[in-house]
Amino acid sequence: MMIRPAELAAIKAGTVDLAFRRWARPRVVVGTQMRTGVGLLEVTSVEQVSVSALRAEDARRAGSASLAALKQALAARSEDPAWRIGLRYAGPDPREALRATVPDAGEIAAITARLDRLDASSSYGAWTRQTLDLIDLNPTVRAPDLAAQVGRETADFKKDVRKLKELGLTESLAIGYLLSPRGEAVVDAGLPEPRVRAPREQGSPLPRSIGAPATRALREAGVTTLEQVAARSAAGLAAMHGVGPIAIARLREALEEQGSGFAGD
Repeated sequence: MMIRPAELAAIKAGTVDLAFRRWARPRVVVGTQMRTGVGLLEVTSVEQVSVSALRAEDARRAGSASLAALKQALAARSEDPAWRIGLRYAGPDPREALRATVPDAGEIAAITARLDRLDASSSYGAWTRQTLDLIDLNPTVRAPDLAAQVGRETADFKKDVRKLKELGLTESLAIGYLLSPRGEAVVDAGLPEPRVRAPREQGSPLPRSIGAPATRALREAGVTTLEQVAARSAAGLAAMHGVGPIAIARLREALEEQGSGFAGD
């Protein structure tokens, strides 16, 4: 179930708690939890509705500009039933805490065994250590570029990285990946001595929802955390090539969640 970043932020804030979709049959059930860019969302209700029976309150709770806008959005695929889906924010993604947890020797052994099973089940041979090492040595590099280095298709490469992310070993960025502290510990356990790495960036990372062009522009200006964003004005950031209105809106939302804002706001 795809949900736009602005709607995700509103669900987390509690100002939106409904979504409407045209589906031949429900694609979620009550209790379904979805991992999103803002954390976990839980489905609280699923019911078929008549578009003609929708009211302005439905549009408000779904984050639509108006009832007319909501009905217009549901005009496509009119042969399928319309569904009202109740949603609530269910907390942070548990993988966030997992990534920060450095495993002990017993946990490393269990993770290593899991990686061995992933390698053994692969139709193209062992890939887990190669991928972890590739990300470790090439942080924040685009997935297509990483995939090309090992002669793989980007889609398949990304799918495998997601398997490592499920184990708390990698972090996805707007551009590329990083090993998590957990992932670094697993990699180091297989080396003669721990690898020397650049210090991890201190502060809150830029939201992935701002997109690659904005992320690239901010990095080039030395802005890699939200705390550094807060030291800049919205107008100054918007003047950067690649930082458009949507990126500014996403940055503002992220700052507001921290109780902060742009300089001069």
